[in-house]
Amino acid sequence: MTSELPEMRASDVEREQVAELLREAVAEGRINMDEFNTRLDTAYKARTHGELEPLVRDLPVPGTTTGIAPRSDTGEGGGRWAARIGRNRATSKWAFAFWGGFGRKGTWTVGPNFFGGVFQAGGQIDLRDAQFEQRDVVIRCFALMGGIHILVPPDMDVTVRGFSLMGGFGEDGEAVDVSPGSPRVIITGFAMMGGVGVERKMRAVEKRRLKEERKRAELEHDKFRKDQD
Repeated sequence: MTSELPEMRASDVEREQVAELLREAVAEGRINMDEFNTRLDTAYKARTHGELEPLVRDLPVPGTTTGIAPRSDTGEGGGRWAARIGRNRATSKWAFAFWGGFGRKGTWTVGPNFFGGVFQAGGQIDLRDAQFEQRDVVIRCFALMGGIHILVPPDMDVTVRGFSLMGGFGEDGEAVDVSPGSPRVIITGFAMMGGVGVERKMRAVEKRRLKEERKRAELEHDKFRKDQD
């Protein structure tokens, strides 16, 4: 499928949709790592739909309404989330740390219910690259004299309902519009003399891309001003 408006400016969400499809393709062996790295770099630098479309045109799931994002036949997991929901069984359902720490990050699979607890310890739950057994997820966190740090993408549907005593339970980071098909994550629980923090944060590669784009825009602006003088 091709876009009817190839010159339309691409958004960060659309670039990430393409990146997600490329990650799925390399995981399935459809493209090799060299081709993946080349396409991914091009995707993050793309400015229009016309630049994004060729990167996924030869892949088996060509697009949704934008002509770019992966398609969902179920209607539940649209957009870039289609390849990350309902594909695998949970690889971890709980984590606990006592005088130490735990971490759940990378491409692990989250079950519909996850428990995280710490006592005089710390834990990290990173959902930015996670897979999801089901779309609806409840994460229950209990922190006693310790802390749990939860990282989520800026466009994920997240509701924080926990409370605390002599501590903190809340969300940091700027939320953007929830992307279609996002998992619906509820984070609840209790913190006493400790904290549970939910942070909306982009991946490092996305930050680098945005930094490079800003730098390139500044250089182009400076060049334009010099040409006008």
